[in-house]
Amino acid sequence: MNKYIVVNNPENWKIKSEQIKIISSREYLTNPEYSQLKKARVFNLCKDYSYQSKGYYVSLLAEARGHLAIPTVKNLVDLGEPKLVKIVSEDFDDLIQKSLKNIKSQEFTLSIYFGQNVAAKYKELSSMFFRHFQIPFLRVRFNYNNRWNIKNIKAISVAEIPNEHIDSMYYFAEQYFAKKRYDTPRPNAFEYDLAILVKEGDPAPPSNAKALKKFTELAEKMGFYTEIVGPKDLSRLSAFDALFIRQSTEVNNEAYAFARKAQQEDIAIIDYPDAILKCCNKVFMAEALENAGIPTPKTFIVHKDNKDSIFKKTGFPVVLKSPDSTFSFGVKKANNEEEYREMLGAMLKKSELVIAQEFSPSEYDWRIGIIDGKPFYACRYYMAKGHWQIYNWDAKNKDDQDGNADCLPIEKVPKQIVRIAVRAAKLMGKGLYGIDIKVVKSKPLVIEINDNPNIDAGVEDAFYGDTVYLEVLTALKNRIENK
Repeated sequence: MNKYIVVNNPENWKIKSEQIKIISSREYLTNPEYSQLKKARVFNLCKDYSYQSKGYYVSLLAEARGHLAIPTVKNLVDLGEPKLVKIVSEDFDDLIQKSLKNIKSQEFTLSIYFGQNVAAKYKELSSMFFRHFQIPFLRVRFNYNNRWNIKNIKAISVAEIPNEHIDSMYYFAEQYFAKKRYDTPRPNAFEYDLAILVKEGDPAPPSNAKALKKFTELAEKMGFYTEIVGPKDLSRLSAFDALFIRQSTEVNNEAYAFARKAQQEDIAIIDYPDAILKCCNKVFMAEALENAGIPTPKTFIVHKDNKDSIFKKTGFPVVLKSPDSTFSFGVKKANNEEEYREMLGAMLKKSELVIAQEFSPSEYDWRIGIIDGKPFYACRYYMAKGHWQIYNWDAKNKDDQDGNADCLPIEKVPKQIVRIAVRAAKLMGKGLYGIDIKVVKSKPLVIEINDNPNIDAGVEDAFYGDTVYLEVLTALKNRIENK
């Protein structure tokens, strides 16, 4: 990929790099050579980004030409949006307070050059602002009134950088432009950019390392430039055409924020924020399954007014579920009334509503993978050793945390199980789902509808192999091309 630093006066810039060419804003805006260029990354370091200035038009035309611009026009607009500045202030209040706690004055100015400050102790804070705004030169002013608050954030030009900071600025610039992310050329075969969201240290990651490698390799063969991104890369999402979430999903974690931003910016996505909202709430799921006439174990919504009568309808043992429970976290089994009251009391302190479900023991659960209404893998998950669930997070031996699994061709699965799985997935809309089904007395019962289901190498791909990954990637590609 061709890389350019665009500035007002190239002769004033000391940066020298064989990989990056320095050109003037006038040249970039007016020379037809650049308007016809197919692949380029443009680092816009113009002295003014105000509306309709040269700096503004460099980013605007870069995006119109299909070039990757830093900053984007959205970044420039975000900087002047008080609401966004307030959100950043609230979301990162702990970091702001921690970073500035030893300052004795009532005001403080933080100058940020390519995500760094001349004082190493402000590195984390500087990096946070750069990740969010992607502006090469930023000046953030804080004031203190019982706590530190952001007074304003503005982009600055090189002319506004103090002389004593100039050498540091060039040093930070050289570090920034030397990053591998920018120095790895993309083959021309790449048609689209795909971000795969993965969180380091995720307690229950939906794909193992081998599966992620498979997704990446096969995506690149399909014409996707593919990059594994983390929760701190939200500000970079707009540079991608598609997002595939492989982080545990909850309404209040980063996965939902990524899904929501992708939807707002019309980026192809698996999965949609609506799917996360619906599947992560067991109350919604119980109501939807009942209204659709889909068979489930006896299920009741418990609240403070009916808690004393529900266990008489379910009997014991009874399964209690927090509305936002995932991967068996927040799912408990009460064997008697004492346990029921103790467990339920703790849950009702956190949520107004809790799910109580008749206990339906089985040797295994069916898991039918559905992508956009089509079944594409089938597994049987066996219960963890000596446990009533497929996951036992309290197991002392890590190998005993989950049970064995086997994978079958769809046509070998009883037809009634496949039919009920497709019906259940339809309730949640288009997307990627794993439908958990138990067979009790020859009758299939839907236990859960999972968004963001597991696709692990050696488990869900054990029968169909690469086809499992290709089905998901094809769905993403179709979303892009059907816009």
